[in-house]
Amino acid sequence: MPDAVTQNPVSADASIEHASPGRRATISRDDLLAAALRLLGPHRSVSSLSLREVTREAGIAPNSFYRQFRDMDELAVALIDLAGRSLRKIVGAARHRAATDRSIVRGSVEAFMQQLRDDDKLLHVLLREGTVGSDAFKQAVDRELTFFEEELRIDLVRLAAADNAALHEPALVARAITRLVFAIGATAMDLPTERDAELIRQLTEMVRMIIAGSRAVAAGTPSPAQKK
Repeated sequence: MPDAVTQNPVSADASIEHASPGRRATISRDDLLAAALRLLGPHRSVSSLSLREVTREAGIAPNSFYRQFRDMDELAVALIDLAGRSLRKIVGAARHRAATDRSIVRGSVEAFMQQLRDDDKLLHVLLREGTVGSDAFKQAVDRELTFFEEELRIDLVRLAAADNAALHEPALVARAITRLVFAIGATAMDLPTERDAELIRQLTEMVRMIIAGSRAVAAGTPSPAQKK
């Protein structure tokens, strides 16, 4: 990751920092995260940001950055964690509003796509950082996906029980759905909004087919692979 600043966090010219015009004397982690988000765009990922860019956007001297984060990797991981919490809250609310299996799937997919189109840079961070950046970034994204998978697994088991049904390997079903949704979401970011309705329809049907297949296997109905 670009980072032109290598000085020790505690510098001898700290007093000069505070006296510089246009610079803030104090800043919080949230301020730095907000500054980084403002710099992101369709072709800018967190991994492409430099420490100097972020501190300039935040209005602080570069050395002040180290009072909140060890390095840019730590800031990026904090952004990914924040993005994961934000999206889990939104999708979780959509699931709880729905009363049936059918509406939960559709409602969750619609909530995901709506958040994507609301220019939610946090969601863009979560979708893009899994394929670029350092190992720390990728591990943070994978951790967030694992959180989604576990919450989805619990919901899927609960819904199946309500229908007097069972799921074959519910954890694997949740993983398949989560990875599918995030892969299509990453693709959708570069597509025009006119494609959203069809994407939502396709994605909803894909998710339902995964669930139906798992229930069929659990019920003892041979899958196409088992018939061969």
